[in-house]
Amino acid sequence: MDTADAPAPESTPAEERARGLRRLLRPGAALLSGVLLYLSFPPRPLWWLALPAFALLGWTLRDRRPRAGFGLGFLAGLGFLLPLLVWTGAEVGPVPWLALGAVSALFIGAVGLGIAMVSRLPAWPLFAAGVWVLGEAARARVPFGGFPWGKIAFGQADGMFLPLAAVGGTPVLGFAVALCGFGLYELLRRLLARRAKAEPAAQNQDPAPAPAPAHARGPLIAAALAVLVPVTGALAALPLVSDAPEDGTATVAAVQGNVPRLGLDFNAQRRQVLDNHAARTRELAAAVKAGKEPRPDFVLWPENSSDIDPYANPDAYQVIDEAVREVNAPTVIGAVIAPPTGTLRNTLIEWNPGKGPVAEYDKRHVQPFGEYIPMRSFVRLFSSDVDRVRRDFGPGHKVGVFDLAGTRVGLATCYEAAFDWAVRDTVTHGAQLITVPSNNATFGRSEMTYQQLAMSRVRAVEHSRSVVVPVTSGVSAVIRPDGTVVAKTEMFTPDVLVEKVPLRSSMTPATRMGTLPEALLVALAAAGLAWSATRSVRARRGRTA
Repeated sequence: MDTADAPAPESTPAEERARGLRRLLRPGAALLSGVLLYLSFPPRPLWWLALPAFALLGWTLRDRRPRAGFGLGFLAGLGFLLPLLVWTGAEVGPVPWLALGAVSALFIGAVGLGIAMVSRLPAWPLFAAGVWVLGEAARARVPFGGFPWGKIAFGQADGMFLPLAAVGGTPVLGFAVALCGFGLYELLRRLLARRAKAEPAAQNQDPAPAPAPAHARGPLIAAALAVLVPVTGALAALPLVSDAPEDGTATVAAVQGNVPRLGLDFNAQRRQVLDNHAARTRELAAAVKAGKEPRPDFVLWPENSSDIDPYANPDAYQVIDEAVREVNAPTVIGAVIAPPTGTLRNTLIEWNPGKGPVAEYDKRHVQPFGEYIPMRSFVRLFSSDVDRVRRDFGPGHKVGVFDLAGTRVGLATCYEAAFDWAVRDTVTHGAQLITVPSNNATFGRSEMTYQQLAMSRVRAVEHSRSVVVPVTSGVSAVIRPDGTVVAKTEMFTPDVLVEKVPLRSSMTPATRMGTLPEALLVALAAAGLAWSATRSVRARRGRTA
């Protein structure tokens, strides 16, 4: 019988298992890369895990077909975002959490597709890092105004790359981390390839090979530069990080009144949240009078610190007014304003002793599915909790900067801290200090508050401003312009922080350039994708010629 007609030998069970494991290797590596990204985020000080995460993702996606790249990227996104966003289901169950995690992971799936495409190009780590920034830029804008939670920059508040936030904001910081991680993989791959080529020559006792020509060393040098340039850039950016008081200092008090209960019903006891914050403010006034605390120039309450509308409820107005008179300092109050008609307003009120309310800021980026419900009838099919939001909030339209006893204070309410524009334009409108009043009571003792605190630390360096974060239930904090936390509270503990902070008015390159660095990095990604597509078309034409 002709051996060509002989049946192929059957595989043994061990060989079948080995083949099955090999098929799972890349999907498992993609999932692991996402988990490592998650572990690099607060409250863990493991920022450096982002580098092996991107290195592993680079190995997973390099030379894959675009369709496979999408699937692997989606798995990486699930490994990253599902554990990162688990707090979104703390009070409403797993369906909203899983839906948000899956939709957000689709963006990382698209990023995986793009990285697979550009991974065949020379200097591919550069283009791959650009594609990552492109994905983050898209996720920060669509749908429903975007959801930038989980931008790589927000996991780097303790990292060596943080000074790059002052150079080009969160896009440049995230680009540097991704580039360094992809570069680490490419450098290791190139070194192992050179070693593999050198070993046979050594075994055959061939004479020492001639030095590789310059064009052969180029890819290795490019890989090394992908690692060294971000590190060198971060070191070079250190002079941009300063907490010197250019405009003197201000003594600021951040009040954390706490809430009577955890979860969505944090404000179920009428006026209790307001009474808690008023009581802490009166205690502060007594401590100042006794000489135990310095007199604050101004006082900051959290978002929703008045759980009832002080304009519509005279008792709430009186409680706030008395507390502000006692502390004798301009105070920012967070309140839900309910006009007779139209949408609700999530408002910060400047309340001055003896004058009452003198200025307002309405939150401009209200939270979809939290403060308003898009597609309400459709979403109700999956969760009846949408009906807890009986009346939607509407967005404000004016930049928030209050003049508090001569200090210009920029306002970004809670969720807004995740959006580059919402913080930057307070500084371009003259803010010498930034405050991020927040209400995290609905998310219990989850990691959410630590993730949000890290955002504020990045914003401090990005714009070279002190940032004060008063939160209803914690963690409240005072952050200096170099990103260091000088004081913070415990969760669900009534407290008041009183700190002297530097005031600054100079603008970092990131503040001045605005969206330009992000646009340039997106253009880099687009150029890489176009180049890759052109090469693919030419290759197909060559095969069919």
